[in-house]
Parts: sequence; structure tokens; C-alpha cells
Amino acid sequence: MIKLALLHFGFEDYTIELANSLVKYVDLTLIHPENVCINVLDSSIRVISFKKPRIRDPRNLVSMGTMMRIIKDIQPDVLHVQETNDPWYDWTLLLNKMPPLVTTIHDIFRHPGDSMAVFGSEYTRRIAFYRSQQLIVHTHQLKKILIEQFSLPQERVNVIPHGELGSLYQRRGNHLSQPRDPNTLLFFGRIWPYKGLKYLLEAMPLIAERVPEVKLIIAGRGENIKQYFPNGYDEKRYEIINDFIPLEEVSNLFQRSTVTVLPYIEASQSGVAALSYGMGTLVVASEVGGLSEIVQHKKDGLLVPPCDVQSLADAIICLLSDRNLQQRMQTAALARCQQDLNWSNIAAQTVEVYQKTIRTGH
Repeated sequence: MIKLALLHFGFEDYTIELANSLVKYVDLTLIHPENVCINVLDSSIRVISFKKPRIRDPRNLVSMGTMMRIIKDIQPDVLHVQETNDPWYDWTLLLNKMPPLVTTIHDIFRHPGDSMAVFGSEYTRRIAFYRSQQLIVHTHQLKKILIEQFSLPQERVNVIPHGELGSLYQRRGNHLSQPRDPNTLLFFGRIWPYKGLKYLLEAMPLIAERVPEVKLIIAGRGENIKQYFPNGYDEKRYEIINDFIPLEEVSNLFQRSTVTVLPYIEASQSGVAALSYGMGTLVVASEVGGLSEIVQHKKDGLLVPPCDVQSLADAIICLLSDRNLQQRMQTAALARCQQDLNWSNIAAQTVEVYQKTIRTGH
């Protein structure tokens, strides 16, 4: 059985679901900073945490030393790291001998307008691209970028989809089943310019002409929402939660909504789409980046050209006004949660990457 160390600094949802499925296949130890919240984890998984100061704190040097000792003690056959934006880790990777290394790259580039990124990380994180024996990305589009722009050999880049997150949030939820409102739309997650909220807000009056009861929930942190509503807003039409959404309340938002809207201008992959599918909430998304691989147009969701307000409005009207279409797409979306978006399948594919890493040598 492969002895695996799984290291992450964030991407908790992804890591929890991957670890819970991997533990059936490998001897697994999960390593992460103390302040990372990990819940609903399989009790058979060994977890080791270490103190990790904030990025600008020089005590990170000590922290990285501790992390390396933990890895050396485990002596894993494979170290699997969820991509980090942490230059301290990147430098550690450059300067130390690592076990055979697999890295999952969730985003190759920083999102436009994302103010959370760490200074310099854009450059240092590329170290992981070159130091890893194998890389995992979630879409073929990301694989193409790594091969073409970063000259990585294609046999080192593996495409494994981002699994569904609905079942995770249902386990975390407060188990009060919310009735689904047939006319409610949801815009969920961090609110940055690349998420294209302004196009959805411009589409709302067009949708309301045809579906007068339409309502939009905007839930997430990020930019100040007031800039989108300089004259205030109609509380019957909009419900705004401009804050961090507690994990146990996330499932309620998706259960109440019929359609999740992702009017993004740019996207590498989307945890929000992965969450919607697992919740049986339909998706209308821009045809950009990895979204066009996640959403299967007219089967389990609708794709529209980015920045196109009229097409966005038309797609949403089409879905809200056709109950049969909703049923068909919902069934197709939930079926995908048993197929390519299913964590057992994803874990099995990930183990194949580990085997390849061990075979191709250190």
C-alpha cells in the first residue's frame, strides 16, 4: 500500500473530500497548519498540524523546518501538495530534497482583481511546476497552458476533474431542508471583478420583465457591494449577505435557489459549480476557461458568452420558465455526481498518478 503524505495550506473542502476517499486506497497522513479548519474528516485519517505564522512573519523559517521534519518522519512514498500561494513553502521546495512529489494546481495564474494574493507568490509558485514529478489540474485548458506556456512535458500533467462538493456541505449543514424557491437565483463566493457580478445585475431588469417574481441572493465577501447599488436596492428583489458565510449555512442557500449564476469573465475551474451540482442547483455560467469543461451545455447547465448581458438574461429566463427543462438538467447534474465528479472515482485516478510518480523514479 502506498504511504502518502497529503499537505495543504488551504483548499480545505477539496482536501477533506479527497482525503476521505483516498484513505480507502493508501496509508494516509494529512499535514496542515494549525489554523486551518478541518471538519467532517474520516476518523481513520492521521492528522499532523504545525504552527504557521502569517506570511510576513520571519518565524515562517522555523515553521517550514518543522514541516520538513514531519515529512521526513513519515518517509512517504509520495508527497501530494495542494498548490499554495506561500513563498516560504516555495523556497523550502527549492532548497530541500523532497520525496516524490505530486502537486495539484487549482489556478495557474492569479485571478484579475484578486487582492488576496501574496506579493511575489506569482513567481515563486512556479517552482512547484518544475519540482513536481507529476502535476494534477482540473481541466484540459489548464493542461494546455502548462504545456504551451511553461514548457512542461505533457506526460507530467494529469487532468482530474474537481469533485462535487454538495454532499460535503449537506453533511455540514443544519439538516433543515429548505423548500426550493422556483424563482431564486444565487451568486455565491468571493466577490471580485473577474466574477462578473455587474453583468448579472445589468441582466436582472431584463429577467424581471419576463419573470416578475425573480429574486437574486448575493452571498460572499470581497468588494464593497454598495458600489453596485449606489441608490440602494429593492429588498424584495435582492437579498445581500456581504460577509463570510458560515459553512453550516451554505447548503441552505443552494437548497433555496433554483439557479446558481456564474457570469465570470475568467475562470480556471469552479468550486461553486462543483457545489451546485452536488446540491441539485442548476448552473448558468459564462463560457470561459474551465467552466466550459465543467458545465455540459444544455445537458446539465447552460453556457453563455462572457460579458453578454442579453444572452445571460435569456438563458436564465429560459431555465426559470421551463420546469421540465429544470427537472431534466437536475437529474443530469446529480448523475454526474456519481460519474466524473464522484470522489471515489477521483481518488482512484489520483492513486494512478501516485503509481506513475513512483514508477518514473525519484
